[in-house]
Amino acid sequence: MMKPDSEGGHFTTERRHNDRKKLIVDVRFEGGDATGIANTRDIGSGGFYMTTTAELTTGMPLVAKLTLGGRELRLDGVVAYTDPGHGVGVRFKDISDEDLNFLESALDLDA
Repeated sequence: MMKPDSEGGHFTTERRHNDRKKLIVDVRFEGGDATGIANTRDIGSGGFYMTTTAELTTGMPLVAKLTLGGRELRLDGVVAYTDPGHGVGVRFKDISDEDLNFLESALDLDA
């Protein structure tokens, strides 16, 4: 069962609850003092990993904009983990049902 965390996202005892697809998509992000453009390495209905050298910290709120299937998405998230100098894992926060359904459909993920 998923429980809300202090950032409004959700967590489980497992590190990752949702399936992901290996997919490279440009991401424009803003978080803390960092703003930049990165690429996803994989993406799913629960979040994504992006390659970046930006200094982002675990728990930091983040706004990501990406285009998938011809549709621009603006998604709120929180940094779930960091791999300094390489990238960060981002967990979506308060994703709308519409955006969630679109992601699952566009990525061909089982709900």
